[in-house]
Amino acid sequence: MTSSSPPSGLPLPDPDSLGHSHDVARHLAAAIDATPDGFLPFEQWMHLALYAPGLGYYAAGSAKFGGDLPTGDFTTAPELTPLFGQTLAQQVAQILGIAGSVQVLEFGAGSGALASAVIPALRRLGIEPEYQILEVSADLRQRQQARLAPLQANVVWLDSLPQAFRGCVLANEVLDAMPATLFRWDEDGSLAELGVRLCPATEQASDQAMPRGFKLAGRPASNALRAAVSARMPALPGYCSEINLQAEAWISQMGNWLERGAALLIDYGFPQREYYHPQRAEGTLMCHFRHHTHTQPLIYPGLQDITTHVDFTAMADAALAAGLGVYGYTSQARFLMNAGLPALLAHQGQPESQHSPAAHAAPIAAAAHASMLSAINKLTAESEMGELFKVLAIGRGLDQPLQGFMRGDRRDRL
Repeated sequence: MTSSSPPSGLPLPDPDSLGHSHDVARHLAAAIDATPDGFLPFEQWMHLALYAPGLGYYAAGSAKFGGDLPTGDFTTAPELTPLFGQTLAQQVAQILGIAGSVQVLEFGAGSGALASAVIPALRRLGIEPEYQILEVSADLRQRQQARLAPLQANVVWLDSLPQAFRGCVLANEVLDAMPATLFRWDEDGSLAELGVRLCPATEQASDQAMPRGFKLAGRPASNALRAAVSARMPALPGYCSEINLQAEAWISQMGNWLERGAALLIDYGFPQREYYHPQRAEGTLMCHFRHHTHTQPLIYPGLQDITTHVDFTAMADAALAAGLGVYGYTSQARFLMNAGLPALLAHQGQPESQHSPAAHAAPIAAAAHASMLSAINKLTAESEMGELFKVLAIGRGLDQPLQGFMRGDRRDRL
């Protein structure tokens, strides 16, 4: 995580992708040159690498989501099986009923896979949703529009946060992609903020990575950053990690516009005491490139995803400070089980009516059934996504327990 030299084992980008990465690298180099001291805080690097208009990973046109090599960089739960969205819809329906609304707002809808499962599932539950999507990527917005068009649903894409909202908010793997601040505790007990500098000419990386080399560097942390980090963990010499103040600010803003309802925040992460565990001394930052995971955020800018795990205690604290309630926190596996996954799974392949043609059709193909069970295992197994991913529900004005947290609620661990 110290330089822009490409690690061994990663596939080489094709020439067009490599050319795009060089363009992004030049944009980032210009941003560094424009700073007074040649130091770009990592939070700003991550923002530009992911979201710079027309250049960043989420703002350009590369394939991001997909399980088939080499078309994507990672696979999210909605892409694994529509049962994820169908199960989530059970909880969405309860929230909408309590809030007296049919509005659903999804942040960062990706390929549109979640919406394409949730909308029909809500319809089967007797709800015609008013589905809103806030997507920062113009390219992904176009893909979502194409995917959702056949549903002929009431879907609106927003350009900014709503002024007021009642209903259910969905954010699946959104918080992890919000730019984070990196820090390091030095041997003398001082705190350093990490950022990016240009390598000297003698340390330039090979052209396969980018035209100018980058390296991580530190500078003394501000008093505000030191206070924020010190409130969460003791000084541990040599310890590196992250703090996501942008994600906390996003939660705080929700307190201004969410009038009644709940947000379901689904992501990989830990409560604070586990996040800053002494044994997690290298932090949680991860990069995803062509289904390879590594820890070098400075290589192939614009071509790879950069993420950090979520500190769910910090998210819950930000919600409470903004006047919102915390309605549940549990593992993804427990949430899906509580929300009705077993019943939906049992229904797969069963005819809807004894008089329907499907009643006389053969059961679903063995290969398709095996694929579905494999996806469910990945979503729920403790060794897969079932335990690493958590679900946090925050909101306002709900007067009933949420079904997804009826058993195994872990709010006491936050």
